[in-house]
Amino acid sequence: MVKFVISMSRAQKRLVLLLLDLGLVPIAFAASFVIFSGLARSGGAVVDNWPLIPLLVVVAFTLSLSLGTSNIRLKQYDMAAVQKTALFAILLSVSSLALAELGKLGIPHGYHVVFGMVYFALASSGRILLLHILLAIYSESAAITRVLIYGAGRTGMALAASLRNRPDIVPVAFLDDNATLRDLVVAGLPVYSGVHLERLLKQYRIDRIILAMPSLSLQKQTFLSRRLARLGLDVQTLPAFSQLIGEADLVDKLQPVRPGEFISREQFRTQAGPDQHSYAGSCVMITGAGGSIGMELCRQVITLRPRRLVLLELNELALYNAELEFQVLAEGTGVEIVPVLGSVSNGKLVARVLREEQIDCIFHAAAYKHVPMVEANANVGLENNAFGTAVIAQKARELGVGRFVLISTDKAVRPKNIMGASKRLAEMIVQDYATRSPRTIFSIVRFGNVLGSSGSVLPRFQEQISCGGPVTLTDAAVTRYFMTIEEAAHLVLLAGGFAEGGEVFVLDMGEPVSVGALARQLIRASGYTVRDQTNPEGDIEIVTTGLRPGEKLHEELMIRKGAQTTAHPKIICVREDHLSELETAAVLRDLSEAIEADDAVRAQDVLVRWIPGFDGARSRKPHLAQGLSVTE
Repeated sequence: MVKFVISMSRAQKRLVLLLLDLGLVPIAFAASFVIFSGLARSGGAVVDNWPLIPLLVVVAFTLSLSLGTSNIRLKQYDMAAVQKTALFAILLSVSSLALAELGKLGIPHGYHVVFGMVYFALASSGRILLLHILLAIYSESAAITRVLIYGAGRTGMALAASLRNRPDIVPVAFLDDNATLRDLVVAGLPVYSGVHLERLLKQYRIDRIILAMPSLSLQKQTFLSRRLARLGLDVQTLPAFSQLIGEADLVDKLQPVRPGEFISREQFRTQAGPDQHSYAGSCVMITGAGGSIGMELCRQVITLRPRRLVLLELNELALYNAELEFQVLAEGTGVEIVPVLGSVSNGKLVARVLREEQIDCIFHAAAYKHVPMVEANANVGLENNAFGTAVIAQKARELGVGRFVLISTDKAVRPKNIMGASKRLAEMIVQDYATRSPRTIFSIVRFGNVLGSSGSVLPRFQEQISCGGPVTLTDAAVTRYFMTIEEAAHLVLLAGGFAEGGEVFVLDMGEPVSVGALARQLIRASGYTVRDQTNPEGDIEIVTTGLRPGEKLHEELMIRKGAQTTAHPKIICVREDHLSELETAAVLRDLSEAIEADDAVRAQDVLVRWIPGFDGARSRKPHLAQGLSVTE
């Protein structure tokens, strides 16, 4: 019986529903007389008026075909379908009245009202009963996939509607942590809280969970997927699953915009490389592990199977979220996750961690990197970015850490702002240590803006577009180098494996991208039009606010020419001038005195004296909310 029901064609299923519509006519006819006339008189009344029954069956056949009630799938029997059944019953009742009057059968008018109501009750309850029988059959069949949808929002409802068109997939319930949706029925499915997940798996015999929350970041979707997969379930996100079942239109509408789609060059493809041999079985520490770059580095390092991964992070909440995700990612890999709360400027803390955790490799990604924020808080930015780098580099050298990789930025090239100058000073400190560290290989990896990271242009534009605009742009001519987080982190790991000491590795980021063109592209990708002089009726306006203090129209990646290729086409090696040991000590001493005195002007004078290309233009504190710059 189970195999027969599952193997039924769509035409056979329509025939069953058509026969149900027709078969209920005599039953409703007789039941109506029982209700209207009383049990003692009903038999004779039905027999006396039996010629009306075949006529009503013909009417029901016509109505079923014209209204399409037999075409409505049982899994799609929702409120709209119930209303169509009610219309069917009303028209059948009116037809019964008309035929009785034409035949002068003398049936009271009230009977036809009862007949319509009874038929509606039987037709709707009959379909609901068949649906429960069908679900019971499906629950016993291994050929049917029972799906739990995580997310009861618009995306989840759209997915549930799409799945009802699939004969081999049955959505059984929603899972949503929104307390306002709890115990409600959405799109015909009950909504449960995430705390009930294990009970639901047993109750509904769930085969698969689909994450219908495309607004979540890719990283959080991955984290949630891995947590659910621990329960032995097949877990998929909406776009991937929609592609699997051929719902291409649904994917186009619901899949979030991927940052890499806005880079006008060939998409990045991960390649195996020396990083797999450089980090497997070692103890790796990543500073700034709760930031965008730091977290992606952690994700990729875990896949390389180090013995231990130490997360050094100043922000407590960021460290908590990072540890939570990476403990899940590291399950089954043998990688030990060690969270450390603190600053890279704390020499005693850094030394203790390096010694106790036996660190072999450091990726130093911790930095204050938002240009306007550092410009407005120069001394704090310098203390963290420059002195923090000096402290951790010194401790790495003293304790014989094998590799030290500084994550730098294109804003360090001929810097025009405090953040860029602080990062260039950090580079020179690392370059100095590279010349006198026989046991530690120091290197630098420099790249431009990372799409999708915190504070970068893409999420800011998306937020402004979601609010209806305007999108703020500092200057229409601004260009920036762009790279995805995944690509940047992968190339950083590769470059760290290439290093022999003192190199500045520059990542090939293609041609610079117009930020104005990026804004227009993102507006169009979001389904809106740009409002400008040529299109005054457009949806979103782009407003130019002017460059802020320290901002440049165009960034550079190299200070001097003479770059050399490496084993990877996207990694370029350059050798750049740096300070001597005595000069490094002098600049750190002078800068320390300025910071101790809380004298930002004096600190800038130190940078002007020692950082080539930095003019130290002193201006008012910038308005942080004005305009938008790409800050990584």
